[in-house]
Amino acid sequence: MSKLVIVGTVAFDAIETPFGKTDKILGGAATFIGLAASQFNVDGAIISIVGGDFPKEYIQLLEDKGMNVEGLEIVEDGKTFFWSGKYHNDMNTRDTLITELNVLEHFNPVIPEAYKNTEVLMLGNLHPLVQQAVIDQIPTRPKLVVLDTMNFWMDNALDDLLKVIAKVDVVTINDEEARQLTGEYSLVMAANKIREMGPEYVVIKKGENGALLFHKEEVFFAPALPLKEVFDPTGAGDSFAGGFTGYLAKTRDYSYKNIKNAVIYGSVLASFCVEKFGTERLLNVSRKEIQQRLLQFKSLTQFDIKIN
Repeated sequence: MSKLVIVGTVAFDAIETPFGKTDKILGGAATFIGLAASQFNVDGAIISIVGGDFPKEYIQLLEDKGMNVEGLEIVEDGKTFFWSGKYHNDMNTRDTLITELNVLEHFNPVIPEAYKNTEVLMLGNLHPLVQQAVIDQIPTRPKLVVLDTMNFWMDNALDDLLKVIAKVDVVTINDEEARQLTGEYSLVMAANKIREMGPEYVVIKKGENGALLFHKEEVFFAPALPLKEVFDPTGAGDSFAGGFTGYLAKTRDYSYKNIKNAVIYGSVLASFCVEKFGTERLLNVSRKEIQQRLLQFKSLTQFDIKIN
């Protein structure tokens, strides 16, 4: 069984959408990535930090899903990272109401010895220097290094971000961020510029409009599955990353053909995430449901056409 190391936030979220609101609930990039990846029975480890206020039952929940939490640092006299946001009626835009870094401000990730030979490394959205510190701890380069980032780091740590982007295989980024990073409106041109920075693959996420995969001169598009209800988009991008890396860690095939499959699996896991608030849906999704949704994706995209 190949190993998957996930670095990112384990946090509290408080969310408001047109469909309701929550108090503090389980959230964080590493949490969503880990729960999505756990569907593939990989040997996964979460590297993160929480405070003494973080419930033990949440840690147990991650362990029950097969995640190794040896790298989850607990600062007993500290408080866990907290984010609160409110989504607009279109569910694509949101306002950040509260961001409390708390223990995350002094996060110094440490990879357990047993996972320093990881085959897949997923660098969740964090300061680029933290992402670089993780790469530096791994003596033999993983088969696949995936990085997620956001516009905040482009605004505040661009030089550091460019250095770490040069050392990864895959960058996942949304369309707005791709345009900001490159100065290109065309996503094809933006992807080309990002690949010139170092990565072999670029995944540009477009929310309810699906995701694009770029590799050399090839472009692959995965639609987002039309859903009856979307309650909460929080964590959808991270769930995509978890499905993407979890599938690749399970299959251990890092060819372009299989990475296209991974994009579909990522889209499937993201489609479940948005159906309930926070992590609720990911915690209860079954393998049968995942298989059924894969068939839905297939019927949505597969067609025969006569070309004269």
